[in-house]
Amino acid sequence: MDTMTLWHVTPWEFAALAAAALLVGFSKTAVSGANTVSLAIFAAVLPARASTGVLLPILIVGDVLAVLTYRRHAHWPTLWKLFPAVAAGVVVGTVFLMWAGDEMVRTSIGAILLLMAGVTVWRRRKAETAEEPDSVATRTGRIKARSYGVLGGFTTMVANAGGPVMSMYLLSAGFRKLGFLGTSAFFFLIVNVSKVPFSVGLGLIDGHSLLLDAALAAFVLPGALIGKWAVDRINQRLFERLVIAATVVGGAQLLLR
Repeated sequence: MDTMTLWHVTPWEFAALAAAALLVGFSKTAVSGANTVSLAIFAAVLPARASTGVLLPILIVGDVLAVLTYRRHAHWPTLWKLFPAVAAGVVVGTVFLMWAGDEMVRTSIGAILLLMAGVTVWRRRKAETAEEPDSVATRTGRIKARSYGVLGGFTTMVANAGGPVMSMYLLSAGFRKLGFLGTSAFFFLIVNVSKVPFSVGLGLIDGHSLLLDAALAAFVLPGALIGKWAVDRINQRLFERLVIAATVVGGAQLLLR
């Protein structure tokens, strides 16, 4: 069946979704957190809850491309510290979705994103970060990893908006550009795949949504290629500023929408 007819999507709306899918690919290989703009576009074109189910497979395609590109740069000690807390956050997010309305979801996530951006900016002005991401070995680092992990799991489950939260954590932990991208690539591939059964159970993913995903997935690859080209031309300071700026924009648009 024609996905355009099935979802009552006009050509202009499909073009907007295609642009958002392209931005997903770009964010996965260049500026993590920028896909909050994609989240806003999907939610504007499609019903709010349904948009999260359509976007999730698109994100997974982007995650696979990011892993293929940056797999050698992942920092696995950080990932193992994060996963248990993220799992708890996903469960909390699933329960939250069972009763929370769209407005409450948007407001909660927007506030969290802006708070994380503010905390990160404050921390980075207060002290220089280490060259290597070894903060997870300390007690403070473990507490921070668990806190960000729960928030990341919660926000990624309720609105696919965990990217900015984890971006703030990885920046605050002192990750350099390639380590940041490699670690986040594996993190989100594993987390997003694990969310699929929850999303299916909530009725957010079905055959209809997958048909639309099939039409949009082709736009993720050129976005990823553009991102890979761009990241080699972005210095560390500009990279960090772009990540924080994308987080602020994402949080603000969720609060104001």
